[in-house]
Amino acid sequence: MNDEISTRLGKIESHVAHLEHQVEQMNGVIVEQDKLLTRLKKEMQRQSSAMETIEMERIKANNTKPPHYQ
Repeated sequence: MNDEISTRLGKIESHVAHLEHQVEQMNGVIVEQDKLLTRLKKEMQRQSSAMETIEMERIKANNTKPPHYQ
């Protein structure tokens, strides 16, 4: 009976160790994805701001003043 319990306990400990390893790996992946997501958000904000500036310059260039304002 003790051998059976010992064997079952060994299997359980092995499974727990395996699960702990998987959790650590998944945590590493999540951390890396968070870093990537943060970097992509900043890049998107920068590009959006640049596009807005370009669009405003284009609008100003196409909006000529009437002759009586010059």
